[in-house]
Amino acid sequence: MPIRNRFAARLTDHAAWRRDFHAHPELGFDCHRTAATVAEKLRAFGCDAVEEGIGVTGVVGLIHGRGGPGRCIALRADMDALPMHEATGKPYASTVPGRMHGCGHDGHMVMLLAAAEALCETRAFDGTVAVIFQPAEEGGGGAKVMCDAGLMDRFGITEVYGLHNRPGHPLGEFNIRAGAFYAAVDEFRLVIEGKGGHAAKPDQTIDPVVVASHLIVALQTVASRNTDPTQNIVLSVCGVDTSSHAHNVIPARVAIVGTIRTHDAGVRDLAEARLRALAEGTARAFGALAEVEFLRGYPVMVNHAEHTDYARKVALDVSGQCVEAGFNMGGEDFAYMLEERPGAYIVLGAGDGPGLHHPQYDFNDEVIPYGASWYVGVVEERLGIAADLP
Repeated sequence: MPIRNRFAARLTDHAAWRRDFHAHPELGFDCHRTAATVAEKLRAFGCDAVEEGIGVTGVVGLIHGRGGPGRCIALRADMDALPMHEATGKPYASTVPGRMHGCGHDGHMVMLLAAAEALCETRAFDGTVAVIFQPAEEGGGGAKVMCDAGLMDRFGITEVYGLHNRPGHPLGEFNIRAGAFYAAVDEFRLVIEGKGGHAAKPDQTIDPVVVASHLIVALQTVASRNTDPTQNIVLSVCGVDTSSHAHNVIPARVAIVGTIRTHDAGVRDLAEARLRALAEGTARAFGALAEVEFLRGYPVMVNHAEHTDYARKVALDVSGQCVEAGFNMGGEDFAYMLEERPGAYIVLGAGDGPGLHHPQYDFNDEVIPYGASWYVGVVEERLGIAADLP
């Protein structure tokens, strides 16, 4: 059958692991309990080596195949939760107020743990598998921190693969594309400095609210009038704050924050340049000043063509469903690992339910056998299979 019998048979156990992670969410690099639990399980499975503290709280387990160490491929899962309140009402809901596994990283860990357990038992491959459990995907750039700590060279990794669940897509349907997949995500903060005063005497002020209003509209031309329409870009103004919140005071200062998401390095550079020019020029036209802060975040995540083909083949073997994915304007720090080594990232449909980052989202445990089977299948595809799993 396309979903391996062992994972279907163990679903109750694997769901219990997942729900324990779900009840104890940790943020960013502060994944100490989570990492300790992962390391304990990897050692219990019989990994040949388990290294902790890579990239603060990252964990790597090494599993040698029957033919000896040989070539090493890596499989990655993320560990961190989100700083949001949970509203699922589940008996295993978060025990920590203001923290929630709202993106499914609890399930990602369990799919990779289930695969690691199977690989340790069968050793049905030649070479070495590195299972990577990474902290701080949700904005902390944990993948980069692990890479900067020497992850790839330290373990001799030659290629790397990752997976993410996606609610709202049919259960077991994989999605993937070669080339640019997830977007580069950059943040901006624009501070307009004017001259505050009484709301009854606007002529005696330089009103930064008016400047900010013109600027917010002007920023939309970065996508509509400055960028080649065949390119992908999303510029979103996500917040406006003033130095005074009184109804009868024109503030002296207004701050605008948002993100720019692109799939092309040239478009990314263009967007930053136009953002600066529009902010400074618009402010100057009204006699105000603009302070521009542009923070480059995760780069474009680019799947390598050959390795995308491997990932797609395995997905079809697992579920018979693998469709061509569209561009995703979300960010993913797995991009840093794909800059270090060739590989691919795939998305797995999780069925109906609230979307990612929603307070009522809960990872669908029925996804676990699909993801675990895909991880094992990638190993067999790339390192060769010595014997079928039951």
